Amino acid sequence: MTDTAPSRDDELSIPAPHRELLDQVLDKWSLSVLSELCEGPRRFNELRRAIPSVTQKSLTATLRRLERNGIVEREVVSSRPVAVEYRITPLGKTMRPPVDGLLDWARTYMPQIEKAREAFDAE
Repeated sequence: MTDTAPSRDDELSIPAPHRELLDQVLDKWSLSVLSELCEGPRRFNELRRAIPSVTQKSLTATLRRLERNGIVEREVVSSRPVAVEYRITPLGKTMRPPVDGLLDWARTYMPQIEKAREAFDAE
């Protein structure tokens, strides 16, 4: 008789589409962009000023990935000159609680992580 219940490895594995999504929305710049957009809509150059270490190319790629995944929306603002404004979508707003949870975890355990890093680097 074979056991058809999923193994622990199956339960812990992250399916490729989920892993790809997490890579795209939790990458180096996405959290900074999302943090800014949670405060309100921003134009591209406002985002560049708010995140000074991001390059134009990286910011463009990050915004496109977030837009593709439905996390951010892009709106052409009819003004002189014409501008593009980015805002977080309702779907994007649902990311705030889990991201805040991860950031809280990092704040809580950073001292232990630093000790572990120092011990590892000392070897």
